[in-house]
Amino acid sequence: MLYFLRRTGFFVATLWAAVTLNFLIPRLQPGDPAQALLSRLQGNTQAVNPVQLAAIRKMLGTQDGNLLSQYWDYLGAVVHGQFGVSYSYYPYSVTAMIATALPWTLILVGVTQIASFVIGTLLGAWAAYRRNSRVDSVITLGSTFVGTLPFFWIALVLIFVFAITLNWFPDGGGYGGGSSPSWTWLFFSDAFQHSVLPALALLITGPVGWIIGMRNNMVQTLGEDYARLARAKGLPRRRIALTYGARIAILPNVTGFAIALGGLLGGTVLVETIFNYPGLGRLLLEAVSNKDYPLMQALFLFTTIGVLIANFLADVTYGFLDPRVRRAEAP
Repeated sequence: MLYFLRRTGFFVATLWAAVTLNFLIPRLQPGDPAQALLSRLQGNTQAVNPVQLAAIRKMLGTQDGNLLSQYWDYLGAVVHGQFGVSYSYYPYSVTAMIATALPWTLILVGVTQIASFVIGTLLGAWAAYRRNSRVDSVITLGSTFVGTLPFFWIALVLIFVFAITLNWFPDGGGYGGGSSPSWTWLFFSDAFQHSVLPALALLITGPVGWIIGMRNNMVQTLGEDYARLARAKGLPRRRIALTYGARIAILPNVTGFAIALGGLLGGTVLVETIFNYPGLGRLLLEAVSNKDYPLMQALFLFTTIGVLIANFLADVTYGFLDPRVRRAEAP
């Protein structure tokens, strides 16, 4: 019980610290969002009109008062789920903008994360099962080589080969300019074609970490005393690999997978920027570029809460699965 109480207290304290930093970091950045919006509307060559600047600040709902009063107002708004109006997409609310971009990120990054985890774990287990064989060498060396390649280079090569040279898939965007989001087969087909290249780029680099981690964990597990005892008893090699090796070696991968799923709400800034994909990653980049404090704070907060919840659930799961973890923190 002490283990779970400590983990809960740590989760609450970390969540409070994350919310506080989420409030402070955007406000420590130089610049004024109202002034940036006015300069973008009238151009950088004209002088800023104080009257127009005050009107834009009022229109955007920029908070007045000292930092402490803004902090308390911010905490109250977070508790009630109110994140204000987006500066970049006025008069749309932050919630509306996130709701528009969230499905794109969940479908693209969520599906590729799950596929990468499954592919990487299976290949890593197979490499460990066939340790020191040609299969092990091909999987290990191949994944290590792919892991050294820059992601943006892989994405640009895919665009050049399949979009520009072969013209098989679009080079960017979530859907074609002639269509609009709707529950029709034509739109889903168009959206699928636009998602193939970014998904392929993620699937090329995504499984690398899972392959190396699963292979190393399983090799170490198969070298433990209980695995040697199972071999001495004459148990089949495949049963030893599955029951004593993969079953235990996959636990660290499950923890990493839970944390990776928790970070889905942040999107993938690099891939969504390269492919101009309308997800949360590109929305976050636009919010940072435009000093859009409400949108930045909401995206950072969702990402942080997702990672913290995933980490907390992984800790609790470990406490149930492995009694040694609970005993280690017992007085």
